[in-house]
Amino acid sequence: MLDPDLSIAARISRLVEDELAEADRSDDMVTRATARDLRRALKVPREVTVNFSGGITQTCWSVSRGDGTYRVVYMPRAGYFSLCVESDFGPLDIGVHGPALGCFGSV
Repeated sequence: MLDPDLSIAARISRLVEDELAEADRSDDMVTRATARDLRRALKVPREVTVNFSGGITQTCWSVSRGDGTYRVVYMPRAGYFSLCVESDFGPLDIGVHGPALGCFGSV
């Protein structure tokens, strides 16, 4: 649940940190390694316009540095994260949605 007393960027950061803390306690080495990699790619969330199929755009929050191909964004209307591919027109939603760690780990 997002804390209404925090800024939207702080609330999104808390969601990601909660996921990473849970992953750190996992017995699965791959989950822990993916969490370490996501931690290295994290940045302070910032607003970004994301493109969706059909020419729809939506203001979302970028939470990871792009690697030139992909980045993870938070979709506030949906309440979950998305993996976006970089395009000439900005981030493009590719339909990979769910927890930040799951989106990040899918590539």
